[in-house]
Amino acid sequence: MVEPESEEAWEALGIRAPQPPAPASLAGQGSPEAAGPRGGRRSALLNRIGEEVFAWVKTLASAAVYATLIVTFGFQVARVEGQSMAPTLEDQDRLIVNKLAYQFDSPEPGDIVMLYYPKDPGKSFVKRVIAEPLDTVRIVDGQVYVNEVLMPDDFIPEEYRMNDNLGPDLVPEGYYFVMGDHRNNSSDSRHWGFVPKKYILGKVQLRWWPFSHARVF
Repeated sequence: MVEPESEEAWEALGIRAPQPPAPASLAGQGSPEAAGPRGGRRSALLNRIGEEVFAWVKTLASAAVYATLIVTFGFQVARVEGQSMAPTLEDQDRLIVNKLAYQFDSPEPGDIVMLYYPKDPGKSFVKRVIAEPLDTVRIVDGQVYVNEVLMPDDFIPEEYRMNDNLGPDLVPEGYYFVMGDHRNNSSDSRHWGFVPKKYILGKVQLRWWPFSHARVF
């Protein structure tokens, strides 16, 4: 049997021309309606996951940048090594140092500061400011006098006190006299002299570790 070769021939016979089968590449795909809502939901879900991941990556990157800027220009995390500031600060205490504190101000007696070691600026120490520029420092039997006024030292335990003598010495302009609170176990201005202001990195603002001894200074 030979089938008609044109739609007109089929129509002449009163029969509707048969439709060719769909291409194999489209088989099973169907129309958008045939795909149903499942494919659309899946695509939307993947897009949403991608957006969430991108948002998290952007947030973490921003946090890293801000942290770097804060550490570089504002604050520094430091760790105490040794007992020279005991009992105020103990070995392995973790500190936050405010590096902006002295950008527009000057250290004051009583401030706990982080500084470069004058004899080796590659090292840094934590000490307490005792006297500022143009003050006169004198130590008599372990008692510290600044401008002939006895400095209060009730926070220093008896076993941490000293019995040495020094001065009187005039603190030069632009320099500071510093000491550790553990007076008989501290290398400080009594041994290596005055500290230039440019060597004072910042003010110790917070002890955050151990948490049980957290304290703001």
